[in-house]
Amino acid sequence: MDHYKVSFFTGWLRVSWYVASYLPVATPILKKGLSLILKGEVFTEFFLMGIATLGAFFIGEYPEAVAVMLFYELGERFQGLAVRKAKRNIKSLLDIRPEIASVNRNGEWKTVHPEEVLLDEVIQVRPGEKVPLDGIVLDEGSRFDTSALTGESKPKKLGKGEDVLAGMVNLEKLFTLIVHKKYSESSLSKILEMVSTASSRKAQTEQFIRKFAKVYTPIVTYLALALVILPYFFVSNYVFSDWLYRALVFLVISCPCALVVSIPLGYFGGIGAASKNGILFKGSNFLDRMENIQTLAMDKTGTLTKGVFKIQEISPESANTEWISLAASLEKQSTHPVGKAILEYTDEHSIETFPVNEMEEISGKGLRGKVNGKEVLVGNSKLFTGNQITIPKQTTSSKTSTIYVAIDGQYAGQINIADSLKEDAKSSIQLLRRKGISEIVMLSGDKSDVTIEYAKELGLDKAYGDLLPQDKVKQVELLKKNEKHTVAFVGDGINDAPVLALADIGIAMGGLGSDLAIGTADVVIQTDQPSKIAQAIDISKKTKSIVWQNIGLAFLTKLIVLSLGALGMATMWAAVFADVGVAMLAILNAIRIQHMDFSLKIVDK
Repeated sequence: MDHYKVSFFTGWLRVSWYVASYLPVATPILKKGLSLILKGEVFTEFFLMGIATLGAFFIGEYPEAVAVMLFYELGERFQGLAVRKAKRNIKSLLDIRPEIASVNRNGEWKTVHPEEVLLDEVIQVRPGEKVPLDGIVLDEGSRFDTSALTGESKPKKLGKGEDVLAGMVNLEKLFTLIVHKKYSESSLSKILEMVSTASSRKAQTEQFIRKFAKVYTPIVTYLALALVILPYFFVSNYVFSDWLYRALVFLVISCPCALVVSIPLGYFGGIGAASKNGILFKGSNFLDRMENIQTLAMDKTGTLTKGVFKIQEISPESANTEWISLAASLEKQSTHPVGKAILEYTDEHSIETFPVNEMEEISGKGLRGKVNGKEVLVGNSKLFTGNQITIPKQTTSSKTSTIYVAIDGQYAGQINIADSLKEDAKSSIQLLRRKGISEIVMLSGDKSDVTIEYAKELGLDKAYGDLLPQDKVKQVELLKKNEKHTVAFVGDGINDAPVLALADIGIAMGGLGSDLAIGTADVVIQTDQPSKIAQAIDISKKTKSIVWQNIGLAFLTKLIVLSLGALGMATMWAAVFADVGVAMLAILNAIRIQHMDFSLKIVDK
């Protein structure tokens, strides 16, 4: 039966079968090589692949010709798949642009595009809407989510005469403002422009194999040509067909299949291993650069902290929880995040709340109301000073916001509320130090004293607070002045997008991060754990190690077999091993990384 199959599979049938197999995988590569030749770039890996495989067909080694092209195409497709899976289009920027503005013209409110609004025109913004343009508040104002611009986790109250910026979200009530900047000059437009500019300033690393092929390809091509011609002058019994055969075997052996497959597959394996561990790389160049980070700049809210307010301390702590119950009853009527934190506490501790009468919100100070027949005040120190209520002196951390409670004009207690560090924040910094990162800096839109307090607790080198997006960009530009240092930035908000794009490596927290931050970043931490940065460095180091193992294996094997081929001591079987065999070993080595354990033991001390 086997003899029948072998005998049957001969002649034109065999040739036609291999040609049919060769053309689908080889045509794109041959076309690419031809187009580059027409542009003056002759000696590329596409050119070498073409003449090597066509040479294999010429000497009757059809399976080798097909296998070489197939493996090359497979490697390219794997690399493209990895990048396409991770890469997001920066067109997502369009999703955050306010689409409408309600402007007052001739006594009527008209809906227009923000670009059509003129300076000094009056616009109104309803609850839940984004502020479309920068302006000055004309009435009582509202409370705003400013995280898109400043990174501040706590909503900000802005009243009459205060500046409101485009991109802020109105959380409470309808308000009006007078426009003092055109749309093109607004804060949000500047952020979008900075993202675009910073993205264009990134240098794209050229793949190693392209650089290598510019040297390697002409050398082996001329050597193969010399192998046909030179023996004519030095060998007495020169037979052209024999030396042509040697030259073609030489070309088949020299084909860089193992190299061009081992590099993308090595990085693909690293990208796959990272994905399994909740880390998304948007290209092999970022994976390659990750291990070289010397300076790391980090946002605070949502990156090192949870971005959610929690009660840190209640004073006095006693069995009598009546004052907490009354305060929670009042806060239940508010949408403020501080109120939500207090209500979470009462739910956890099964503390009862009561109906509220005559509730009043005092702008910038707090709440007043009748609860269970008692007058209750809940707010900041300004509220108590205005009502001549004395607050006992207590030492609190600058990281906390203190809420005071009074019942019937008498101080009852205080609640300290703050954002809290992520569970692995401290150990992450320790791990990053051990990975060789020499400088770790905090850049935050939060208040300077809060930022510095957190930085001290974490043991960071420097901390800068009260930063707008353009301020963060300036800080990273200063860090990048040392061109020998690779600078990475970690953030999660819309306000972090420009600096994520500017940094050598932009790392976004993908679990709770904004779509814009994730779309702009080069690396996305899907689990929101800062410790994953150290894990990403480990994966980067191991990936580069495997890639260089593959390159070394390919070079050494080819050097040996090429030498034997030039002497006529290597058969086509040796050529197959030197190319396809080594490629298979490289693939197996690359796959190995996906089965490695990169877990980190996280223990905060």
